[in-house]
Amino acid sequence: MIKIPCLKYFLLPLLLLTVDRAWAQVVPLPGAHAHNDYKHNRPLLDAVAHGFTSIEVDILLIDGEIYVGHDMPTGAHSLPTLTDAYLQPLDSIIRQNGGNLYPNFEQPCYLMIDIKTEAEKTFSLLREQLLPYASWIRKYENGKTGKGAIVIFLSGNRPYKAVLSDPKGLVSLDGRPADLGKGYGSHQMPVISQAFYRYSKWDGEEQMPKADQQRISDLAGKVHREHKKFRLWATPDSEKAWETLQSLGVDLINTDDLGGLKAYLLKE
Repeated sequence: MIKIPCLKYFLLPLLLLTVDRAWAQVVPLPGAHAHNDYKHNRPLLDAVAHGFTSIEVDILLIDGEIYVGHDMPTGAHSLPTLTDAYLQPLDSIIRQNGGNLYPNFEQPCYLMIDIKTEAEKTFSLLREQLLPYASWIRKYENGKTGKGAIVIFLSGNRPYKAVLSDPKGLVSLDGRPADLGKGYGSHQMPVISQAFYRYSKWDGEEQMPKADQQRISDLAGKVHREHKKFRLWATPDSEKAWETLQSLGVDLINTDDLGGLKAYLLKE
């Protein structure tokens, strides 16, 4: 399969400089999760410029390389590599900011990598590509969680055994409600995620039905008792929805509207 280089990734140094000049105006937003971040005009950089602390990227293993994308291309493609679009820019930003994603922000930020191709083979190469950046990945080694700006957790096709047996502890897993009560520690499974539509068909307007609120609140309680974060995907993108989900205990608010969620969180 032929890859056609994407011009905008040659411009990353200039884009990073633009972000660097604006650090003084960036307010980190705990709980802000950039859904399908790679679909924005400037993958990663738009989310960072808005202060997001959780970022989602889909990956594909194609001809021995890891690319960013949701669907397997047919023929020539211009998909960026994970390294070009995320790992190298993250490395540059974190170095600029003294080891943190945001200056003086000591809390961990999250990179959720959603594997769309075969789990074990994709993770094997992903692990190799992450090793050069281990200094800023928050790892779990020898029974202890170390320092590091970014917690990386894998969603989609999750290679349970490979991740849990990895002695380097570079990545963790995106859990599901069915994983609760099975003894997975928060270092192994820091987040529990599920589709919103499994609990509600609410459209984000008026009030969420009480029964739906109770189901989500009950699940949030179970997640928090295991010291994990709670995320729902495919949620309505509205201020009413964000406010309601926060009140019910959802920790990572899933959005495609970076500016809208930022404005809402800053005015709270």
